[in-house]
Amino acid sequence: MFDVVALGELLIDFTPYGTSANGYPLFERNPGGAPANVLTTLAKLGADVAFIGKVGDDQFGKFLKNCLQKNRIDTSGLKTSPDVSTTLAFVHLTDDGDRSFSFYRNPGADMMLMSEDVPVDIIKSSRIFHFGSISLTDEPSRSATLNALKLAKENQLIISYDPNLRPPLWKSIKEAEGEIKRGLVYADVLKISWEELVFITKEKDLDIGTKILEDLGISLIFVTLGAAGTYYRYQGKTGKLHTYDVKVVDTTGAGDAFLGGILYKLRGLSLEDLKTLTIAEVEDLVDFGNAVGALTTTKKGATPAVPSIEEVVYCIKNISKIEP
Repeated sequence: MFDVVALGELLIDFTPYGTSANGYPLFERNPGGAPANVLTTLAKLGADVAFIGKVGDDQFGKFLKNCLQKNRIDTSGLKTSPDVSTTLAFVHLTDDGDRSFSFYRNPGADMMLMSEDVPVDIIKSSRIFHFGSISLTDEPSRSATLNALKLAKENQLIISYDPNLRPPLWKSIKEAEGEIKRGLVYADVLKISWEELVFITKEKDLDIGTKILEDLGISLIFVTLGAAGTYYRYQGKTGKLHTYDVKVVDTTGAGDAFLGGILYKLRGLSLEDLKTLTIAEVEDLVDFGNAVGALTTTKKGATPAVPSIEEVVYCIKNISKIEP
């Protein structure tokens, strides 16, 4: 039995790593891909997890599979494409640790996941199914994702969704909006940034925007606000919790780590349990997720920076929060 199974992209993040002796930028090869980052967080915290996706039959693909296995992530659902290369992303960092991306995915192996590649038994033997929108950008991975979602829904898994808007990966913004919204109807737990909230709902107001999403049937909604913390909505009630005051080095993977922390706390619950949480329990989820996300920003790279459960507990007990 797996606590969480995630389907989606697994790729290489090339992260800035100083300059060479000749003054040229250096990049460090790191494992990446939002669903895989979420699983890495969960595994490091102690959960049993599995990944479903596709990489190329190349050195990058072999490296990524090895990284998952070293992090105790089940890879029986990881397929290899003999014809298409592993997707690459170059991360560009600003002085304050924020980032932008350049993708090499035309196509990428993650897009080649087919419905028949998806292991039905792994989904049926999991408690939570997590996915993002990147696997919805193109066929055949779009159909593979939607079929997996239907299977997860039929088997009453809690479904977690991160829209993870990346405009360069879509043929058009209109298509991105339509497909991202299609994913929303399956979600029980939603992690979304403020920019994504505005993109989807056309509302800048957190209360109004999250109410629109709640009306779609989403039980738990988390809007990540960076240094400003996290806004949540649950059963008509809303709140905002401040995050922890740490030295930010690289924000890559912080949102994925936050969500990994949330799912770690939800891993023992059923779909029915999700509907009977107290506000105190919801705020405990948010606080834990904030701590995991904050600690992840203190090092370069998404997965290498993921904290242990001991580090998270220490953070919650000893590190002060950012005050407005």
